[in-house]
Amino acid sequence: MALKIYNTLTREKEPFEPLVPDRVNMYVCGPTVYDSPHIGHAKASVSFDIVVRYLRHLGYDVLYVQNITDVGHLTDEGDDGEDKIELRARQRRVEPMQLVETYTREYFKAMDALNCLRPDISPRASGHIPEILELIQRLIESGCAYEAGGSVYFDVSSFPEYGQLSNRRLEEQEAGARVEIAAGKRDPADFALWKRADPGHIMRWNTPWGPGFPGWHIECSAMSMKYLGETLDIHGAGVDNIFPHNEDEIAQSECATHRPFVRYWMHNGSLMINGVKMSKSLGNFLTVEEAIEQYGAARLRYFLLSSHYRSRQDFSPEAIESAGRALEGLQIAVQHADRYLAMANRGSGGDEPAAALAGQLAEHRRDFLASMDDDFNCPAALGAMNQLSATMNRVTAAARPAADARTAAGIRAMREALLEMGGILGLDLRPSAAGAEGDVLPGLMDLVLSLRAELRAKKEWALTDQIRDRLRVLGIVVEDHQDGSTWRKVGP
Repeated sequence: MALKIYNTLTREKEPFEPLVPDRVNMYVCGPTVYDSPHIGHAKASVSFDIVVRYLRHLGYDVLYVQNITDVGHLTDEGDDGEDKIELRARQRRVEPMQLVETYTREYFKAMDALNCLRPDISPRASGHIPEILELIQRLIESGCAYEAGGSVYFDVSSFPEYGQLSNRRLEEQEAGARVEIAAGKRDPADFALWKRADPGHIMRWNTPWGPGFPGWHIECSAMSMKYLGETLDIHGAGVDNIFPHNEDEIAQSECATHRPFVRYWMHNGSLMINGVKMSKSLGNFLTVEEAIEQYGAARLRYFLLSSHYRSRQDFSPEAIESAGRALEGLQIAVQHADRYLAMANRGSGGDEPAAALAGQLAEHRRDFLASMDDDFNCPAALGAMNQLSATMNRVTAAARPAADARTAAGIRAMREALLEMGGILGLDLRPSAAGAEGDVLPGLMDLVLSLRAELRAKKEWALTDQIRDRLRVLGIVVEDHQDGSTWRKVGP
């Protein structure tokens, strides 16, 4: 099965064919860095991190660009209101760029903690004013934009296809429906490419139309086309950006270039809390840092993967705990395989898996890849991984490793496959770093288990149970088996 992607523009799943074979140019709308990143941002970042990871797994050379919005994003999400960066900077009594630096660093720190790959390029709007001005000038010269009172507006009537992405008709945009129409604006649907700056506006640049700053929509067009060309393979964003942001991107870009702007539009669903969309303006958000402190980064990532990227997802502590148990189940399967293989290595060697195990592995791998090829269906892919781990657990619990080296080879292949699948989803399923060089914990635990085994042999059950319970409080689980005991670390 070849990769298919749901294209918001056509509202269909389409076979993926990049403009240039084996190369993918991908742009994702990044954050407006005026506050701490919340877990809604985490959903978007994890969603498109999976896209990049899987495309690279398939062998594509992916150039991944995600912008940083540091000017021009207004409080009403349209052409009016205050610049979010400048407003927050004034409230905090800091320089706008000081605010931008603080929250840009915090954003990348949060995404690193969630094991999201860094974009290849993270352009800032304020660093691309020449490209923005050049694009605006092209639109003015083509008759698709006009100057009015120091601002420049895009003439929506010049683009008959306006509304195709959001499925809105132009006539639905009534004059004065939301805000008072700006002076000189020809039509209420026209949107700002450049905004005149008031004398007190700190972030401003001189232009032929007077001092001002860029509109939010033109920034993404200018930055994406600078690095990825006039036609992008993939453009990602949150579903709330479809209108007006992405719709306006299409109109201004295609009027300037006379080429299709994007081949595949991808949009991630919103993250909800108690059925209400998470939003800073509503005050019902949890920062990524807070969520990681409470639940752990790996659990949070698994939770975000447990819902399809296009779906709305409801956040709750119970859902996070459920995700944590599922993640732990995969990690336990790897640890059981490691224990099994350590015992098998004491027996005869063998490199060829048993035919039955090879067939089961092929089935699980096929299910995983088919899920990912179906518009990056991570919940189904996790299901395939859970089936694989269940198969591993059945074999490691029942087989006698030293007696069947071919079974050991099969378990080794399954373990490697499970780790590979986890890597595609950005999940590290390897045993805890407790075994890292220089760490005394493994040796210490070997000593504890040895002493506990002596107590078990003497049937001093109360003391052995006490040791097990005290270790559990410290985050170490001891499991007793017919041939001995093993231990593993668990998350908070």
